Amino acid sequence: QVNKMLKAIKGLVFPANMMLTWYVKPEKNQPDVLALVALKATTRDLTAPLSGDVIVDARQDYTQDGRVEISMRMNSEGARIWKRMTGANVGNEVAVVLDGYVYSDPTVQDEIPNGSTSITGNYTIEEAKDLANILQAGKLPAPAHIVQEEIVGPTLGKEAIRAGAVSFIIAFVLVLLYMQLYYSKAGQIANVALLTNLFFLFGILASLKAVLTLPGIAGIVITMGMAVDANVLIYERIREEVRRGQGARLAVKDGFRHALNAIIDGHVTAILTGIILYIFGTGPIQGFATTFVIGLLTSLFTAIFLPRLMMERLMDKNKTIAYGNKFTINAFTNIHIDFLGIRKILYVFSGCLIVISLISFATKGLNLGIDFTGGRSYVIRFDQPVVTSDVREALTKQLGGESPEVKTYGASNQVKVTTKYKIEESGAGVEQELAGKMYTALKGLFKDKSITLAAFNAKTGGHIGIMNSQKVGPTIAADIKNRAVMAVFFALLIIFTYIALRFKKWQYGLGGVISLFHDTCIVIGAYSLLDGVLPFPLEADQSFIAAILTIIGYSITDSVIIFDRIREYNRLYPKRDLLTNMDEGINHTIGRTVNTSGTVIVTLLAIFIFGGDVIRGFTFALLFGVVIGTYSSIFNATPIAYDLIMWQRRRAARKLATVKK
Repeated sequence: QVNKMLKAIKGLVFPANMMLTWYVKPEKNQPDVLALVALKATTRDLTAPLSGDVIVDARQDYTQDGRVEISMRMNSEGARIWKRMTGANVGNEVAVVLDGYVYSDPTVQDEIPNGSTSITGNYTIEEAKDLANILQAGKLPAPAHIVQEEIVGPTLGKEAIRAGAVSFIIAFVLVLLYMQLYYSKAGQIANVALLTNLFFLFGILASLKAVLTLPGIAGIVITMGMAVDANVLIYERIREEVRRGQGARLAVKDGFRHALNAIIDGHVTAILTGIILYIFGTGPIQGFATTFVIGLLTSLFTAIFLPRLMMERLMDKNKTIAYGNKFTINAFTNIHIDFLGIRKILYVFSGCLIVISLISFATKGLNLGIDFTGGRSYVIRFDQPVVTSDVREALTKQLGGESPEVKTYGASNQVKVTTKYKIEESGAGVEQELAGKMYTALKGLFKDKSITLAAFNAKTGGHIGIMNSQKVGPTIAADIKNRAVMAVFFALLIIFTYIALRFKKWQYGLGGVISLFHDTCIVIGAYSLLDGVLPFPLEADQSFIAAILTIIGYSITDSVIIFDRIREYNRLYPKRDLLTNMDEGINHTIGRTVNTSGTVIVTLLAIFIFGGDVIRGFTFALLFGVVIGTYSSIFNATPIAYDLIMWQRRRAARKLATVKK
């Protein structure tokens, strides 16, 4: 309405040197009123006599009597023009204009001879800082271009929110039930800690005014599944102390003490991964990383302090705390698997999986999303089932032979169209043209043949038509791809460094990183191999990179906990050979591994089934990666570390033998 009014006013006859524009902010105490400003131009082409490139400095300052002001300095050329302008306009107003909007209109009090200017008025500190930033921004010679944008229609937005909320509630209830059934009374205590963790997490997000995206909800659910890991570690250690015959209080004390190192190491490696994800990610991926890291930090507090306080309070009242029922209390206690004895067979198995993955990646490649290729994508919903080939053929004719990619997106009446048509061009005109071409091409595929262009453009509130659109420029796509590679590289580097320093042996760090390479390679291979086979698209985009890094964080956490138990056994039983200590370390952490993986898989299954089409591919990567990560932490990371340590010992022995000769 404002723009229509401006066009109508411009249709009237005005002096040739007069132009109209709007004040950028509404009137004070009148939030619905904008001031229309008439500007008298001093040049024939109506351009500003002074541009921002003459400004040397602009900042918020104070006058001698303490009032807020904006101090501005100009270069010599600007000072000369400014002297002439201010001398000729004493008592008149001078407008500060950026992108066609007036930001301020101070009155000239006197001629300003040297370019050093003070702008005063009834400014607040925030308003003065904003104006100073505007004056500084005027120096920038390059215009701003939108290189990535996304529009989500209200229908798809509501569906995504509902699906995310449903998956969150179901996952949360399943985790609570799991802990209650497996750990009995102690499980109830863990559930209270989990509820408190959730309360803290949402409180921190609210205080930070964080925007909760669907990947952010997924981050909360995954964090919730991983948060119980600390409780599982503590309870498994308490069970061990009870089996040794210790009393209730001493068992709780030693259980918490022995589990503390593993909890801290596991959380630190996951948090480091989340930080890397936040640094190199953009948009929704940063939302995922934010909730992931905050959730891990709050779980450190709620899992370590709250359960112990509650247990000690119950024991003070002579209450008995059960750590399981007759079916679970002795689960995984009599396992004696020769994990290192079968390591070579599993090396071959893992090698075959990697080879298959590499062959698929080399021959079939990945279904790269527009995040990495650039282009426009549209989610289009019809009022009846459609065939993707019919949609592709109809669009190809309208787009001048440019064949878009068309895939079923969720239900059979919804497709995702990706095209590079006029991707180098931008503006509302191009978007309207493309929407019109798609409407012309696809209106015949609707059951209701009377559908209009406005109804087809469902982003305005309809239930069919274009539900979602996204655009990524080719330049930003290349940047996103480079940042994704850097994210994975730095995550592996930081994890290797942390583990090598923490366990004082580089072999543990290298074993963990090789295991992570194994996980990453196989998940990427699965995405390549199964795309087009599964009933939902497996698109490699920023969310996929987030999934890869989350898998890395989860898998290395599992490996670190096993390494921590091995380190403990090496300290307690220094005369036992390394192979025995490593096998015992894996066997005695199987209970924790199964329970933690179980809770994470339960939460991910809830997201996968109920979370909606938007994050189904993302959740599949996480689900598949957790399974592979659990396998590799047991069958790859520790055996590789063992072989590297033994190789170093044999090498040292050969050198010693050579010296003696």
